[in-house]
Amino acid sequence: MAGAIISTGNHPLALWPGIVNWFGREYNQYPLEYTGLFDKVSSDKSYEERAESIGFGLAQIKSQGASVRYDADQQGYLRRTPNVTMALGYIITMEEIADNQYAELSRARAAGLARSMRITKETLGALVYDRSSNAAFVGGDNKPLLAPDHPTPSGNQSNELANPADLSEASLEDLLIQVADAKDARNLRIGLKGRKLIIAKENQFVAERIMASTLQNDTANNAVNALRSTGMLPEGYMVNHYLEDTNAFYVRTDLAQGSGLIYQERMALAFTRDKDFDTENAKAKAVERYAFDWADWRGLYGSEGA
Repeated sequence: MAGAIISTGNHPLALWPGIVNWFGREYNQYPLEYTGLFDKVSSDKSYEERAESIGFGLAQIKSQGASVRYDADQQGYLRRTPNVTMALGYIITMEEIADNQYAELSRARAAGLARSMRITKETLGALVYDRSSNAAFVGGDNKPLLAPDHPTPSGNQSNELANPADLSEASLEDLLIQVADAKDARNLRIGLKGRKLIIAKENQFVAERIMASTLQNDTANNAVNALRSTGMLPEGYMVNHYLEDTNAFYVRTDLAQGSGLIYQERMALAFTRDKDFDTENAKAKAVERYAFDWADWRGLYGSEGA
């Protein structure tokens, strides 16, 4: 909380020997997961802008003696991604530092600060996915990340399963068919493919049965598991432990690096320490600048669940 200061009153037992163990701060952590949700790009400004470029349409028959039909490419929608500054710190009184009998408690504070910054970033990254169907959070085309009606000069396009469904072999196959049917803004087919399935922890066992079975999942059919045998998702599936929407599932596509889902880093995480001259209080803080966002919605397809 703002203005909080760690004094001898925060851990009164730390002033006396006798505590065998301080617990509640040091836990195992999951490996970094936001890196599997986004492409990392660098930034050197307050914000970065990404603009869609709409190319040419289909060629036309030219009648004998008639003029060639000319076409013009143009700029599409614009996406501005402002960097935000994330920071957290703590202040310790001179007396607390001097009288604390447990060095491990003091050392744990720096590790705890790092852990808070890390989980904050994981949470914000997962939030982009959790809000992907929420009409209150829109991209450059004024539509949420997952939508059935992304506007283009050639009509609306969808990256959301037509009939929302929970994760199953059939629903995943339907979504991958939709990925294969992707078109650009001029309604020309693009060679878009799925890279990996992204799910919440509640779906991890379902995903394993779907992706790892040699034969078709949950049937008596002596049929191959087409998802596995065709290698439709070369990076398999990924569990993100910070997703709150337990029913939704997502497929990241092989869209060009940095044009779909992006983690934009303006300033890497930095830790600094200082001492206040008047109070002799010690200060420590962590600061970084970044943003999670998307430019081209074709970088993600998904279903919000039944």
